[in-house]
Amino acid sequence: MQVYRHLTAVKNQPFFLNQLLVENKPLALAIGNFDGMHLGHKALLHKLCEQATAKNLTPAVMTFEPHPREFFTPLNAPARLSNLREKLEYFESTGIQKVFVCAFNKRFAAISALEFLNILREKLHASTILVGEDFKFGAKRAGTIDDFKAGGFDLISMPRVDFNSERVSSTRVRDALFSGNLVLAAQLLGRNYSVNGKVVHGAKRGRALGFPTANIHMRHERPALTGVYAVKLDGLNSVANLGVRPTIAGVPKLLLEVHILDFNGDLYGRHVHVEFLHKIREEMKFDSLDALKAQIAADIVTARNFFSTVIPS
Repeated sequence: MQVYRHLTAVKNQPFFLNQLLVENKPLALAIGNFDGMHLGHKALLHKLCEQATAKNLTPAVMTFEPHPREFFTPLNAPARLSNLREKLEYFESTGIQKVFVCAFNKRFAAISALEFLNILREKLHASTILVGEDFKFGAKRAGTIDDFKAGGFDLISMPRVDFNSERVSSTRVRDALFSGNLVLAAQLLGRNYSVNGKVVHGAKRGRALGFPTANIHMRHERPALTGVYAVKLDGLNSVANLGVRPTIAGVPKLLLEVHILDFNGDLYGRHVHVEFLHKIREEMKFDSLDALKAQIAADIVTARNFFSTVIPS
C-alpha cells in the first residue's frame, strides 16, 4: 500500500508532494475521516474494493489529519477513536492500495468545492467516488454529493448502517466507550475496541509498587475512554490503566499503563496491540501509595476472575 502525505501549492494549484508516484490508472476513491473503523466504514470499504475490481480501478482512500473538528474547534473536538497508524493498518488489511492523507489546515480548509473536485479529477485521476450519504466538502462545507454527479464522477453514496435500529457512527461508539459499555462498542466496531502503540520507558513507578507495567505511548491526549480495564496485550491477559495517575504527584499526562499477568519479559520498543474487554472501575485518587497498591491488587483479582469466566474466542 502506498501512502501519500501533505498538500502543497505550486502555481496556486494544490497537489500531493509525491504525486508523481501515482500511475495514470483511474481510482475508485472513498473519502472520509474513518475514525474508529466501525461497521459503516467497513461496509463502505467493502463496496469500494468490490467496485474497483468490477471496473478495473485502483482502490484508494482519502482521509484527513487532524480530524477537521480538531482544526475548527480544538477545545470541543471529539475524542479520538484511532490514530493515523491504526487507520493505515486497517486500510491495508482491507486491500486498499493507495491512501491520500490530507493535512487539514487553514489552506486546505479554504479549498473550494470546485477546486476539490478538480484535484480529484485532474491530480488523482479518480473516476468513481464513494462517500456517506451526508458527505459535504470544500470551504464552508458548500459541496454536496450532487456536485460529484454534476462533475461527471461515478458516485456511490453509501446508505447508513444500523445496529439495533440506530445508526452506527463514530459518535455512538464514543458514547458506548465513555459509558463503559464495551460490549456495545465491540458490536458497533465489529471487533473489540483497541489501542496500538509503542512501549516506551516510564518512571518505573509501577515496578516500585510491585506491579511492573508496559507504558504505551499515546499519540493523542483526548482518549475515548479512561479508567481501569481487563485487557489483552498482544493476546496476553492484562490489566490496564488509561488516565493521568491522580495519586502520583507531578504534571498530569495521559498514560496507558498495562500490567501483564504472569509475565516477566522485556517489551521496550515493541509496537503492541491492546484490546479493551471489561471495565473494572474509574480512575481514582488514593490517600496513600499503600491504598493504591491494595486497589491494584484487587483490580488484578477482578481481572483474573473475568478471564476465568470469559469464553475464549
